[in-house]
Amino acid sequence: GQRQRVALGRSIVRDAPIFLMDEPLSNLDAKLRVSMRAEIAKLHQRLGTTTIYVTHDQTEAMTLADRVVVMSVGEVQQIGTPLEVYNKPRNMFVAGFIGSPQMNFFNVHYKDGRISDGKGLNIGIPEGKAKMLNEKGYNDKDIVFGIRPEDIHAEEAFLETWPDAVISSTVVVSELLGATIQLYQKVDGTEFVADVNSRDYHKPGDHVKMGFDVNKAHFFDKDTTMAIYN
Repeated sequence: GQRQRVALGRSIVRDAPIFLMDEPLSNLDAKLRVSMRAEIAKLHQRLGTTTIYVTHDQTEAMTLADRVVVMSVGEVQQIGTPLEVYNKPRNMFVAGFIGSPQMNFFNVHYKDGRISDGKGLNIGIPEGKAKMLNEKGYNDKDIVFGIRPEDIHAEEAFLETWPDAVISSTVVVSELLGATIQLYQKVDGTEFVADVNSRDYHKPGDHVKMGFDVNKAHFFDKDTTMAIYN
């Protein structure tokens, strides 16, 4: 950590117009990485110097950046604010790269307002999203359905409110993280993960009902992997 501070200090003294940071925290332990990340953020706020920050750590990218450039194999996949790349990923690569655990993906068939994987997933989607898919020519076609772990719910109130978006699954692994618990599940061979309140604890082997917040569903072209948006 001290070496990073010295290097940053030298850059500041030189009054450089641009800072380039290439994985500056990669060799630090987890605790020191958090504190140094906060120091870099405060330094940037105080100096206002344009900074290009290269990292494989999405937490650093999402917490430090004003704009994020997501790259894969040397090609730019998307440029946007952290919220833009999180809420409106341009393709499946960005959707799966940003967010931890990553977005769940299901290969489904869409027809007349419903999506089904031919196994245990068969749910309705909101009228607005169905209209968008119809207008884009995806009715009665195979697409990819994506949903983030935090948009899958176990609380009874949600299940009662959205009965047409509920599936039955089996818990494979439970990871208690304090306030939340990550439930790794399987439905007829398809695995997915939900990030739910720890009050909704379930142990491996439990059969549970999970509700999908389909208002926050993402859809992707199966062949191009590009997101389907209005």
